[in-house]
Amino acid sequence: MKNILLLFAMASTIASAQTSTIQPTVSVSGEGIVSIVPDRVTVTVRVEHQGKTAEEVKSLNDKAVDGVIKFLKGQKIDARDYKTQHVNLSKNYDYQKKEYYYAANQTLTVLLKDIRKYDAIMQGLLNSGINRIDNVQFGSSQMAVYESQARKKAMEDALSKAKEYSEVLGQTIGKAISISEFAQSTSPYPVLRTMAMKAESADVVETLAAGEMEVSAKVNVVFELK
Repeated sequence: MKNILLLFAMASTIASAQTSTIQPTVSVSGEGIVSIVPDRVTVTVRVEHQGKTAEEVKSLNDKAVDGVIKFLKGQKIDARDYKTQHVNLSKNYDYQKKEYYYAANQTLTVLLKDIRKYDAIMQGLLNSGINRIDNVQFGSSQMAVYESQARKKAMEDALSKAKEYSEVLGQTIGKAISISEFAQSTSPYPVLRTMAMKAESADVVETLAAGEMEVSAKVNVVFELK
């Protein structure tokens, strides 16, 4: 009786496997890239001093930072667009002079929503007390729009690839079964175009080449293959 039941179960499994169908699919990746001209810039600047006492270097730093903040306020930079990122006060040893010294530094980031003001603001910051520029990062006020465009281009790219594969086989593409997105990225692009900043006089020096940026999106899509 057990043998009969076992044979019946095996037969049912085979029949089920024969009747089940495997859905033909094609899996492709797509990439969308949007090149943009940045319209804003974030600058990371630093105030740092060294001296023989902690009180001395802290006082020098506090005075310089106060001057920087007052300058930014005078330039009508929104208080939400600049902030302190890092503050440090340390005691160090100079092995050549064989003596201790103190070092104080404070890092601030400043967002400029009008990129044309970069040179004037940077000159003012230098005059106000900063003594180091750590980083300049470009951005766009319409980043969400460009990211959306990049995603759409990525999907169009994936669909185009799927159709190319299916046409070679004499088949067609059906609906999408699954879509997975990779993390979007924004990266600098070689300077193909420089922002035209009109100088107020012949003495104004233009130091910022904004160039272009790339906003990219990547997706993987599985389509039905008919």
